[in-house]
Amino acid sequence: MNPHLDKLHPYPFEKLRQLFAGVTPNPAYSAISLGIGEPKHPTPAFIEKALTHSVAGLANYPSTVGGEPLRAAIAGWLERRYGIPALDPATMVLPVNGSREALFAIAQCMIDASRPDALAMCPNPFYQIYEGAAYLAGATPYFVNSEPARNFAPDYGSVPDDVWPRVQLLYVCSPGNPTGATLGLDDWRQLFELADRWGFLIAADECYSEIYTGAAPPLGALEAAHQLGRSGGEQPYRNLIVFSSLSKRSNVPGMRSGFVAGDPIAMKKFLLYRTYCGGAMSPPVQAASIAAWNDEHHVIENRALYKEKFALITPLLKDVMDVELPDAGFYLWADVRRSGLSDTDFARRLYADYNVTVLPGSYLAREAHGQNPGRDRIRMALVAGVDEGLEAANRIVQFCQGLK
Repeated sequence: MNPHLDKLHPYPFEKLRQLFAGVTPNPAYSAISLGIGEPKHPTPAFIEKALTHSVAGLANYPSTVGGEPLRAAIAGWLERRYGIPALDPATMVLPVNGSREALFAIAQCMIDASRPDALAMCPNPFYQIYEGAAYLAGATPYFVNSEPARNFAPDYGSVPDDVWPRVQLLYVCSPGNPTGATLGLDDWRQLFELADRWGFLIAADECYSEIYTGAAPPLGALEAAHQLGRSGGEQPYRNLIVFSSLSKRSNVPGMRSGFVAGDPIAMKKFLLYRTYCGGAMSPPVQAASIAAWNDEHHVIENRALYKEKFALITPLLKDVMDVELPDAGFYLWADVRRSGLSDTDFARRLYADYNVTVLPGSYLAREAHGQNPGRDRIRMALVAGVDEGLEAANRIVQFCQGLK
């Protein structure tokens, strides 16, 4: 049995299940979950239609590389969204069955497990797949804590000089989960310079890129690379690949459709790896994905719903906890110290008294460099409808006021 399995931590939702064990929520309230980042807005009808009208494709084995029409649709979306030169769909774009499995697989592909000092760097708090992927690839995760003073962006300048030579893979999440933080051009310049110097690959997780609260969309990794003169030459987007998904953008989490794109040399290696162990995307899902990537109207409508919820809910919660609008994403990352409770006690008692589920922030982070940067915070996923979200917020306010 793989000995690295013993290094894995229980997943946050398993920890939450254990936290709630033996608790019977107040029956006077219906259950509302803000704990899991699962989009609840309706799937657009035109995507469902494209899926169901393509079921004849189930009679064929799909290829790992995906069909040319899908790769072209993804490349076209990247060009339109980020204002970058057209990517070669044949060598720089690869469809995947959701970004989760691809983010895991990239570590298995890129980590040299013969080096016992190999590191995979990731933000802290973080999407738990990064840590598990690092361990099972034979590397050790190195956590860079998010800093409230930097709007929760990781402080890569805090990393000691002797750490960088050991880094083989750097996970970046912008917009961040759970903090909503986004990286700016100077942040990307710093990371590209470090990647060039030490030769590691940057894996940029951009699954929340289309949900943002401001007028301007977040800066993407490929966009930043282009602005910094890294989109051309013999190896365009050197040491950089990005991961994205339709789950949040188009409200199709069950469809499992995403892509990886970027550095053609890294992509060639990743495709070779995936021809052996990567699941190919079914033809009906490819057809539905083409329809989704080629339409922006539904994305604008989806984003407007999130903006409405943030605008209504955040001011209510600010009266009882320290919370601000995130740059992007659909989470509120709130400090609950004003309640006098720890993040775990807050979540457990809120569930018991008002049947509202939130996720303790400490479950999404690790103790690193003397602190757990998720401690005393909770993550609230504003994925439900406006009315249900407001109901949850009002219950949270009542709960907090009752603690005084």
